[in-house]
Amino acid sequence: MATNRVAVITGGASGIGREACLKFAKEGDRVVVADFNEAGGLETVEHIKSTGGEAVFVKVDVTKQAEVEALVEKAVEVYGRIDVMFNNAGIGGAGPVLTQDMDLYHRTINVNQHGVAYGIMAAGNKMKELGIQGVIINTASVFGFLASPGTFAYHATKGAVIMMSKSAALELSPHHIRVVAVAPGAVDTPIIQGFKDKGMLDSMRAKVIGGELTQPETVANTVYLISLPDAEAINGSVVMADQGYASFK
Repeated sequence: MATNRVAVITGGASGIGREACLKFAKEGDRVVVADFNEAGGLETVEHIKSTGGEAVFVKVDVTKQAEVEALVEKAVEVYGRIDVMFNNAGIGGAGPVLTQDMDLYHRTINVNQHGVAYGIMAAGNKMKELGIQGVIINTASVFGFLASPGTFAYHATKGAVIMMSKSAALELSPHHIRVVAVAPGAVDTPIIQGFKDKGMLDSMRAKVIGGELTQPETVANTVYLISLPDAEAINGSVVMADQGYASFK
């Protein structure tokens, strides 16, 4: 099933990003797989092509605005348009507030917050220029709402993603461009697996309905549904993809 849509997905080398790339391609969209991890990104592309999908890889450092702009330009150069921008690239950014590693703090802000901002700006401008009624989806987190010790910078960035999404939705609405945040909970990704030694993994499982971590493909399916024109009422919203993590515990 071929479509005319083009989806640009950052963080496409692993986790939610990779599963989103696979989902969009499976549904017939052409996919631009973007990541700093070239080997992982190319692996995602090869998987898509092996199942009959269409994709290209673009290496990008989302902390650099010029590279994010070049990513969007490349998508248009290769496929002629951009319909979906999924700003998903992110890092964990753990560390207590009083003993915060400042290099990690600034990197977390640069990747998780500035990277999303650059993606919103680049995609929004290009969609406006081309007259495309597109959608920009940003990965937030339940940790944009809930506090926990030892993840000071991460909380700051995910709260920022939520408010940037709401603000951008208001400004881009006259151009018929939607902006939505998706807030996963405890997802079985490399970021979450990195918490294992700190005893956080079992704690997260205990806060999820069913007691199991959410699989990345489940979140990817949610992102795909949000991207569809039939979901046009979802705009300026935060879609919780957390299996109750933020609601019941």
